[in-house]
Amino acid sequence: MRIALGVEYDGTDFLGWQRLRHGPTVQGALEDALSFVAARPVEVTCAGRTDAGVHARCQVVHFDTDAERSPRAWVLGSNSQLPSSVAVRWATPVDVGFHARFGARARRYRYSILSRGVRPALDARFVTWERSPLDAGAMHAAAQTLVGEHDFSAFRTSACQARSPMRCVHAIAVVRDGEYLHVEIQANAFLHHMVRNIVGSLLPIGRGERAPDWLAELLAGRDRDRAGPTAPPTGLCFLGPLYPQQAGLPAEVSIAAGATP
Repeated sequence: MRIALGVEYDGTDFLGWQRLRHGPTVQGALEDALSFVAARPVEVTCAGRTDAGVHARCQVVHFDTDAERSPRAWVLGSNSQLPSSVAVRWATPVDVGFHARFGARARRYRYSILSRGVRPALDARFVTWERSPLDAGAMHAAAQTLVGEHDFSAFRTSACQARSPMRCVHAIAVVRDGEYLHVEIQANAFLHHMVRNIVGSLLPIGRGERAPDWLAELLAGRDRDRAGPTAPPTGLCFLGPLYPQQAGLPAEVSIAAGATP
């Protein structure tokens, strides 16, 4: 039997998603909890790995098991064993052909910035603080050059293991909500640090240090050394992947009828 889960987590205290021997990870905590419920070892596959300090609103995973448990039991049982910073939101049986990573048609991220002169206290774990005023309109206009299929070499880390730097950005928006700016981006897939590197290059534009067309120059130049620094992980949240409706998953991770990611 194959089960899919929707998982949210605060990544602050983890060394990232992927299980490691030398420290706490989200995968490690989740697999330990699921193994307790199943009374046998469980290994999960996720839609997209996140780095240390990065959060997730609805990470999707799948696992195979012969343990007979109801969806409610998987949710409540796992949450009873997980730290308070991780929660299984839903569980559902899926077809054996479903794959959390390879079945996803799109992935969505949000990067949140607090733009004010005083550092945050309540939101410190979930935003990046920028004390300088930011021009959200200039950042949004610049970001539109990234829409479509491009070589994103200028925005990938040197440690990226992807075979190709080509990615297709479906949409990107920079929106202001009072003192907060949110950079929301959807693509078929992302390179390592791609979102944080894009944000790191949008910030100088928002401060007025660079013209909006600088982002287009960086994209065309494909030179990571010329682009802005990698933005901190604290502001980044993986909103979740999107799957065809035939997968039978909740609406928040399903492609809307008639939509084409």
